[in-house]
Amino acid sequence: MVDKIEDLSLPGAIVQRIVKDALPDGVNVGKEARNVLGRAASVFVIYLTASATNTARSHSRKAITGQDILDALEEMEFEDFLEPLKEFQEAFRKSEQEKKNRKKESKATAQNEEEEIVGE
Repeated sequence: MVDKIEDLSLPGAIVQRIVKDALPDGVNVGKEARNVLGRAASVFVIYLTASATNTARSHSRKAITGQDILDALEEMEFEDFLEPLKEFQEAFRKSEQEKKNRKKESKATAQNEEEEIVGE
């Protein structure tokens, strides 16, 4: 768990980049505001994690899944986040499957090449 309140803050550069991307051009955010946003985001992540942990435990699991996060967000009444996160989750799964398939294909190609060399 967290020992000091300072441990709750996200890195300032990351917070600044996220805030900058979310706001229109010409809008500036002060250092204090960025620090508060970083802490608020960290607290939100901790709260979401605790809620997702409860969901996982209710299903007799120790590991949190993506679905636990989605269920926790719904329980916390953040339904507006669900659809974009489900889309992200689907894209992530598809990307991981493609990586897995490429790795299998690469391994099979290497094995075929090795067999050709040995067969000569």
